[in-house]
Amino acid sequence: MTASFRIIGNVAPDSPVVLSVPHAGRAYPDALYAALRVPRTSLRALEDRYMDAVVLPARGNETLLLQDAPRAWIDLNRAEDERDPLLDDGARRSNLSAKVRAGLGIVPRRTGATGDVWRRRLGCGEVDARIVADHRPYHRALGEALARARDRFGVAVLLDLHSMPPLPGGRTRVVVGDRFGRAAAPRFMRRVEAEVAASGLIHAVNNPYAGGYILERHAQQVAQIHAVQLEIDRALYLDQRLDQVGPGLERTSALVRAIIDALTEEALSGVGGNDLAQAAE
Repeated sequence: MTASFRIIGNVAPDSPVVLSVPHAGRAYPDALYAALRVPRTSLRALEDRYMDAVVLPARGNETLLLQDAPRAWIDLNRAEDERDPLLDDGARRSNLSAKVRAGLGIVPRRTGATGDVWRRRLGCGEVDARIVADHRPYHRALGEALARARDRFGVAVLLDLHSMPPLPGGRTRVVVGDRFGRAAAPRFMRRVEAEVAASGLIHAVNNPYAGGYILERHAQQVAQIHAVQLEIDRALYLDQRLDQVGPGLERTSALVRAIIDALTEEALSGVGGNDLAQAAE
């Protein structure tokens, strides 16, 4: 594969808010298809299906990192050592995370609908190559963008954007995550929650999605780099089959834009000791 992600906007950000869309990639390489034991369409369950179509219209002058490689090839929201011993010859068998045990490691092994998706194991060198070529460059670029935004504005806020299947009960449509207060100051979470509530949608905080490796790696509240994960119900912007974009796309993009504006306003309203004091609450 060639470069697996795009940086849209200036490398030195023009906004304190930096956007990340790590799971919407649909550029499936032939080598991936050749290893499948299930229909190609099965891999769509791993995608944040068309989340890029939501975020691109919502973006203003913010720097956006958009992954083109599919999650089935490499999952950017997993740490380098989250390798599945049932799939990957380079994996260790001790201290496996719950996600890895469920088959959702740095290279996903299965989907909930189809079970195991690969016809063969992956060699250690295959996964190493994906980490070097795709995983590390994305995180390096994201870290640099956040550092430059913080240096310019005194604070940086990462908005990591994902979509989710409809949750049981169908009431909660958005989940806002900050790793239980570890990734972002409360003032940023309050602004995101307020915008979701103003849209008329019911939301949850950190349940069932609190944020993954991207927030864990890049949030540094003591260094004035905050990170929020946003999970949006796919039924809000896809068609009834949850396959193609639907009539709710424009409204969902407008919500994302409102959240970006709120985070930007909050970031520019002042930085300093208040964030650290609130983080300890």
